[in-house]
Amino acid sequence: MTQKFHKFWLKITAIVVGSFGPVFFLGTIISTSEPARWTLDLLSFPLDGVQNYEATTTKFLSALTGGFLLGWGVMIWCLSSWVYDKAPEPIRKTVLVSLLSWFVLDSSGSIASGNTSNAFFNIIILLIAVGPLWKPANDK
Repeated sequence: MTQKFHKFWLKITAIVVGSFGPVFFLGTIISTSEPARWTLDLLSFPLDGVQNYEATTTKFLSALTGGFLLGWGVMIWCLSSWVYDKAPEPIRKTVLVSLLSWFVLDSSGSIASGNTSNAFFNIIILLIAVGPLWKPANDK
């Protein structure tokens, strides 16, 4: 893998992470909450319609989650655009550690809350987000 490809993949990672932000933001408004409700329903498989956005606490948590995810995605994009060329290996490692931290905490919480299926979805998201970033680039 080359640094050029890693830099490109960081943008893919940014999109994967950040794309969940607007979805969960939409959950804060009842008329636009269906994408967020469906996402939660899918992640807590099976699709059974149990997840809803009627509670104000769910809307608030969705707003927080959407903001954090969008901000995290934007940060990864900016690191790839503005910092990567100056420090490719530290950026790669930073993004990896952040993804692994998310994976462990999110998956543990999902299992503890009875939503084990989300831990399996997290594996897929982790593999896509990490992609070739798992290994250092060949070039210097």
